[in-house]
Amino acid sequence: MNDDVYFKKLKLKIHAFVLLTYNITNDFPRSELYGTVSQLRRAAVSVMLNLVEGFGRRKEKVKLNFFEISYGSARECKYLIFLALEKKWIDKQAYEKIFVLLDEISAMLWSMIVGLEKNIEE
Repeated sequence: MNDDVYFKKLKLKIHAFVLLTYNITNDFPRSELYGTVSQLRRAAVSVMLNLVEGFGRRKEKVKLNFFEISYGSARECKYLIFLALEKKWIDKQAYEKIFVLLDEISAMLWSMIVGLEKNIEE
């Protein structure tokens, strides 16, 4: 799969994840609006923003940095979603739906990072 197709596929998955994140956090307790809700939403959007910014950069080391930040934000989301499940702010079905999507995104980001690292080393 060429880079543009892969990037577009990844962007679509991340966009779906961001929308899903906003939808599930609408049902979080009001007391979490400035805590977990805000943090999870910002981290979810950060996955996309850092991917897009990295893809727009010319130098591979700079791209790599943004892709790593995007991946780190995805990892942050994983914990916050797990926390939401533990606190019973989301049910198991919602958790599994968003977690599976986030796992796919994380794997795709990791693949990009590893590929870019190999290019930089050569």
